[in-house]
Amino acid sequence: MNILGIETSCDETAVAVIADDGGRPEIRANLVQSQLAEHAPYGGVVPEIAARAHLDHIDRLIRQALDEAGLGFDELDGIAAAAGPGLIGGLIVGTMAAKGIAWAANKPFVAVNHLEAHALTARLTDVVEFPYLVLLVSGGHSQLLVCAGVGQYRQLGTTLDDAAGEAFDKSAKLLGLAQPGGPAIEAAAKQGNPRRFPLPRPLKGRDGCDFSFSGLKTAIRECIAAAEPGDAQTVADLAAAIELAICDALIDRTAKALRWFRAHYPQGTSLVAAGGVAANTRLRARLAALAADAGLNLVAPPPALCTDNGAMIAWAGIERLRLDLIDPLDAPVRPRWPLDPDAKTR
Repeated sequence: MNILGIETSCDETAVAVIADDGGRPEIRANLVQSQLAEHAPYGGVVPEIAARAHLDHIDRLIRQALDEAGLGFDELDGIAAAAGPGLIGGLIVGTMAAKGIAWAANKPFVAVNHLEAHALTARLTDVVEFPYLVLLVSGGHSQLLVCAGVGQYRQLGTTLDDAAGEAFDKSAKLLGLAQPGGPAIEAAAKQGNPRRFPLPRPLKGRDGCDFSFSGLKTAIRECIAAAEPGDAQTVADLAAAIELAICDALIDRTAKALRWFRAHYPQGTSLVAAGGVAANTRLRARLAALAADAGLNLVAPPPALCTDNGAMIAWAGIERLRLDLIDPLDAPVRPRWPLDPDAKTR
């Protein structure tokens, strides 16, 4: 199969083509157009600006991706687009482009859940069998899920307030670092002392697998205000403390989910880390040690496939097309779209 994937759920316009002949899939093209410059003056993503930027770039990226893959529309076997969750304006741009191509070329259309695309990316990059445990951490989401199959998810934990990626982004902004905040905090933390500034670990040791980062964000803001960082070393020490606190919170919750997963899914062999925060080197190392202690393998895609991209959408499209899960051209976009419909949501 040759699948075109389109991702426009937030502030990256991304288009990819994946070829799958039943062996190892091949990413034939994977293009991402960032909107950092457009949103920088506002200190965060502005939905209307994001949607207009998607409109500006999407046609060019689709043409470029097909050229790189050496394919025409008639050689595609399906078109997949992120239909949610995300910013509704951006979702409309991507899904309407995909639906238009599907209608004109008479190809199947697949409406992909952006979160499922993250969760399935490990099966694009590695041989991972169902079921597996997923830690999905990004700017908008912090969840622990059992992935028992395509479209089959059980949520073990979610954020009660803010997401880990948001904590990174807001902290970086307070420190005067660049966006996105995760990579900026990680880079600054390499030269820092994480023990200089004490920060809380939300919900550490508590029952359940839920996350909470709003209180940590408040503590970080107060810590930065008290420290009045005016030199590079203080910034580095604060960044290191922030990175360690967020990672500690994620590890504590994941450890509880791992124990539950091992008890209820003894046939499972993998812990998967997905989403933009999963690109963090410290977090990956600690997750690898945690998984090894539980007798599982850690599977974390390359950093470029952790952040939002079209390849993950194309791959989710392949996974769904294999099961004949095709969507009608009037399928709606869904700004909120939980993977586990029976689970509590924010």
